[in-house]
Amino acid sequence: MDYEEAKEKIISTLSKKKGKTKFYFNDLAKILEAKPRDAKKIVNRLVQEEVLEFWSSGSTSMYGLKGAGKQAAAEEGD
Repeated sequence: MDYEEAKEKIISTLSKKKGKTKFYFNDLAKILEAKPRDAKKIVNRLVQEEVLEFWSSGSTSMYGLKGAGKQAAAEEGD
């Protein structure tokens, strides 16, 4: 799977998930049907291009579509 296919797959799948805006890395790797190392490269590139955003509570790391969810609405006011 090339990068553009992976990008479309991630965007379309995450957009369809109602009520859920943050996903674990393993969730994204399953969507991509890729090995963790390959999935990490794709996910990191999506974060760099600001398609996805990285979120961490300190103990938990998650990813979500840029601008989606409660956290994004709170941060836009800053």
